[in-house]
Amino acid sequence: MWLSFAFLSAFLLGFYDVFKKKSLRDNAVIPVLCLNTLFCSLIFLPFIILSSTGSIGSESALYIPSWGWEEHKFIILKAFIVLSSWILGYFGIKHLPITIVGPINATRPVMSLIGALLVFGERLNLYQWIGVGLAILSFFLLSKSGKKEGIDFKHNKWVVFVVLSALLGAISGLYDKFLMAPAENGGVGLNRMEVQSWYNLYQFVLMSLMMLLIWYPTRKKTTPFHWSWCIVFISLFLSAADFAYFYALSLDGAMISIVSMARRSSVLVSFMIGAMVFHEKNLKSKALDLFLVLLGMLFLWLGTH
Repeated sequence: MWLSFAFLSAFLLGFYDVFKKKSLRDNAVIPVLCLNTLFCSLIFLPFIILSSTGSIGSESALYIPSWGWEEHKFIILKAFIVLSSWILGYFGIKHLPITIVGPINATRPVMSLIGALLVFGERLNLYQWIGVGLAILSFFLLSKSGKKEGIDFKHNKWVVFVVLSALLGAISGLYDKFLMAPAENGGVGLNRMEVQSWYNLYQFVLMSLMMLLIWYPTRKKTTPFHWSWCIVFISLFLSAADFAYFYALSLDGAMISIVSMARRSSVLVSFMIGAMVFHEKNLKSKALDLFLVLLGMLFLWLGTH
């Protein structure tokens, strides 16, 4: 069951990447990201209020418990990690083709896998190892295909931004497992809805400060901001993808290494839509790579049954 929600999260995440790319075309990054955090916060704010007033009971999947500083300090740290990843990733996807950013982001499961093995002691069975191996190979080949577009990975700062974003994303994934693991298993034992709702609110506060202190004073010297309805869809698809992701992690037996790997299959959605909407190049050379992604996901699914 938890793997099904991981794949649902991947499907939604693919559309999130597409709307993000479209919103950032000839647009200022910081205001787009600030609005994204605002809309995400507005989605979850009613659940916080209704939970605190008792209108949503503790038995509901949408219930958000009211905890204190001991719990919220962990969520604030997550907000810093995720927001740092987003800032780097948004600048990267603005300046690079989406079919390049996708494969780079797809290295996150490899980082998460290493972290899960070292930190949580997770162990994979044969089918899962085959799936991981195929996925790593396919992502490597996708990256090689991207070099045909004239992007020098060693000397392009936007590639460095996306790589750092992926690294922080992998750290965030491992941190999520720690946040929601029961205290008896060495975790914090936080409620998944509490984590998702409050870290969005904290990110909005941080981005608002960045807007006022960094972007607004220099807005006339940088890329101007223009409104796009795609910004709203960024928030909607991201919130839905994260909801499915956190729900998957909260289920018994969920493995962060596999959930993270399944989530990266979002590259299939962004690749297909990127081909149709953005008319990106070298698509034929990437067909085999995408087949290996699908095959890897199949082995991951087989390994959980």
